[in-house]
Amino acid sequence: MTHIIVFGNEKGGSGKSTTCMHVGTALMRLGFRVGAVDLDLRQRSFGRYLENRTAYSRRTGIDLPIAQTYELPQIDPASLAEGENLSDRRLSGLMEQMEGACDFILIDCPGSHTRLAQLAHAMADTLVTPLNDSFVDFDLLGRSDPDTGKILGPSIYSEMVWNARQLRANAGVKPTDWVVVRNRLGSQYMLNKKKIGSALDALSTRIGFRVAAGFSERVVFRELFTNGLTLLDLKDAGVNQLSISNIAARQEVRDLLISLKLPGVTPNF
Repeated sequence: MTHIIVFGNEKGGSGKSTTCMHVGTALMRLGFRVGAVDLDLRQRSFGRYLENRTAYSRRTGIDLPIAQTYELPQIDPASLAEGENLSDRRLSGLMEQMEGACDFILIDCPGSHTRLAQLAHAMADTLVTPLNDSFVDFDLLGRSDPDTGKILGPSIYSEMVWNARQLRANAGVKPTDWVVVRNRLGSQYMLNKKKIGSALDALSTRIGFRVAAGFSERVVFRELFTNGLTLLDLKDAGVNQLSISNIAARQEVRDLLISLKLPGVTPNF
């Protein structure tokens, strides 16, 4: 059955599109059929990433695995049933179109709360929430006491995920596996890193998510976007001698894929 992976976080700049692109490329290199949907209809970072990849492949003649991009269908509002939401019909129709044509569907959500994002979260078999390693980003997940560090309760994004999970439960669908991915981990500020780690561990047991290590802060991730490349494409692009940093970053991609525990996926790169 098709497995839906949703990349969501209501704060921009957390590395959603970069994480999404690397996971998708890894899955394709493992032989899976991957469909891609960008629900950020304004910024389209994931869509632009894929367009850059297609353009680079055509320009250089290098055959790269590229996810099949799918667009939301246009729906005549007059065809909607009474009380039916247009966004719901568009996304549901798209998922029906992709079902069976893809082993994995990757959905990149906008860094804001929209009806489409809310519905996508309810469809997620796996929800990946990239998070910059800071309390600014943590605040979207949970509220904490600034003096004691004690978790006071879930915050706005966690509440939205909880509502999406309730929709799945009411429909009798298997619960979403929610994975919070710590991106832009730095080698400095060890005390801050430890505090955030402790806060995430405490919140994870309270609201039900797993924590995984994501990507460190590296210049290479920003450089790859313009050509639509990932760390898994460097040898194809003619980079035969990988730097120590590139090797370490490639290992981070492998470790993340292992942490996601996707069905039938065993990284061998």
